[in-house]
Amino acid sequence: MIFFWLSNISINIYLNMKVEKKLTSVHVLEDVYRKFKINAIDGNINLQKLVNRTLDLYVKDDVFRNKINNYTDLSVSGSKY
Repeated sequence: MIFFWLSNISINIYLNMKVEKKLTSVHVLEDVYRKFKINAIDGNINLQKLVNRTLDLYVKDDVFRNKINNYTDLSVSGSKY
C-alpha cells in the first residue's frame, strides 16, 4: 500500500515537472564550439544548459542583453554571427 502511494507521488511529481520544450537547430561557428567543448568539460556544463541559461538571462537582465547585443569580437573573423 505504501509503495503504491509513493509510486503515485513520484509519477505525479514527474508529470508536473515536465516542461514544454522547443526543438530547434542553430549553426555554430566550429572554432567557437570546439573551444566551448574544451571549457565545458572543466565547467560541468553542456550546450543545452548554456543555451537555456543564456536565453533566460537575455530576457531578464538588461545589462546582459546589452552586452550580447553589442558584442563584436566575432566580427573580426568575418563572421555574420
